Amino acid sequence: MTRTSYKTGLAAERMCRLALRLKFYRILAQRYKTPVGEIDIVAARGNTVVAIEVKARATRDAAVESIFPQQQARIANALQHFIMCAPRYANANLRFDVMLATPWHWPVHIKNAWMAN
Repeated sequence: MTRTSYKTGLAAERMCRLALRLKFYRILAQRYKTPVGEIDIVAARGNTVVAIEVKARATRDAAVESIFPQQQARIANALQHFIMCAPRYANANLRFDVMLATPWHWPVHIKNAWMAN
């Protein structure tokens, strides 16, 4: 990954966190790293904890196509790790969302992008 794409990813994550806050989500963690995977944003709204994968690409189609089943499994495992480390969310509903960030557009939030196996 080049330094430019790294900075683009960080800027996309900042924009997505802002968009989530405006929708009344609480940001619980950002760039949450575990031995089993990483979650870009962990947020909560009501009784739902959401693992959000941010994809910054030139087009929305390219962003959607960049999410693979192996990555989904790693994110699901990382969310389980988060819940184990934060037992107050043990009874929360869990959801996996994607936010697509493209140049000069507000991020697109796709709820329930996939189900955990």
